[in-house]
Amino acid sequence: MTELTTQKEKKPVIFSGMQPSGALTLGSFTGALKNWVELQDEYDCFYCIVDLHAITTRQDPADLRRRCLEQIAQYIACGLDPAKNTLFLQSHVAAHSELAWILNCYTMFGELSRMTQFKDKSARNVDNINAGLFTYPTLMAADILLYQADLVPVGEDQRQHVELCRDIALRFNGTHGDVFTVPSAFIPKTTEGARVMSLIDPTRKMSKSEPTGGCVYLLDKPEIILKSFKRAVTDSDGEIRYDVKEKPGVSNLMSIYSVTTGRTFEQIESEFAGQGYGAFKEAVGESVVETFRPIREKAEALMQDKTYLTQVYTDAANHAARVADRTLKKVQKKMGFVAK
Repeated sequence: MTELTTQKEKKPVIFSGMQPSGALTLGSFTGALKNWVELQDEYDCFYCIVDLHAITTRQDPADLRRRCLEQIAQYIACGLDPAKNTLFLQSHVAAHSELAWILNCYTMFGELSRMTQFKDKSARNVDNINAGLFTYPTLMAADILLYQADLVPVGEDQRQHVELCRDIALRFNGTHGDVFTVPSAFIPKTTEGARVMSLIDPTRKMSKSEPTGGCVYLLDKPEIILKSFKRAVTDSDGEIRYDVKEKPGVSNLMSIYSVTTGRTFEQIESEFAGQGYGAFKEAVGESVVETFRPIREKAEALMQDKTYLTQVYTDAANHAARVADRTLKKVQKKMGFVAK
């Protein structure tokens, strides 16, 4: 790890993470994992399983443990090399929680109350609007700032949180000097269709909370994937043409096919001209099956080798902790805390 660290220190730093609150989806793959793999040679990448974030909603302990391991396995199966990326569990690096409390004291109540995601999640979880859900963006800021990240790969729905992180960093730096690198949101340039929508409601982003049939998961068996695509919502005119406003269902399927095959929308329109939706939906399903087949098979094999997975996340957490603790100690000194 020492040699790797020396090489990495010359590269810009990237931090990102995903919650283990459910199985990774087709949207997770196209919108995040596929891009992360393409970044691993150019950047010093810290990719985290954000299990502390996950508990803002109630989790079954056994399921949470299983999903954390599955997610590490899926990261690797998708192509993230543990020798090039720091793949760790958020709760294994205590500095995340410690810095989050300090940054709470540099985050304004009004800023947190304006977060769109807090409003959305509160509306969906009216019986569990807890303080963790409210201060979630401050923990996210701690996640990023601990590693002096230059860039944070996020979707548009998370850009607001990165902007708040920048505000917190600037506020702290303005009081205590240049402690934190001020990060920027990084929206990767991807192939057409990186944003995947629900198969049963193509006006909404595909998510883990989708009803049955609306979401496709990385570990789904081929027959389940094909069944989901056969039931995908289209429209009544039978024309395969990209038009998000007029034909959201067909456009979503074209986006998915573009990502999994590399074809442009023009090529897809030409390929399926006059064939109808049945043949098209079957082809899209098959392309997803073949994209996910090696990922699923490798992830399943990795899940049988718990010793290897444990070694990966333990080594990564040790490395992450060394990096994070340097930042935390600097912050503590600036705050006037007595050194340990």
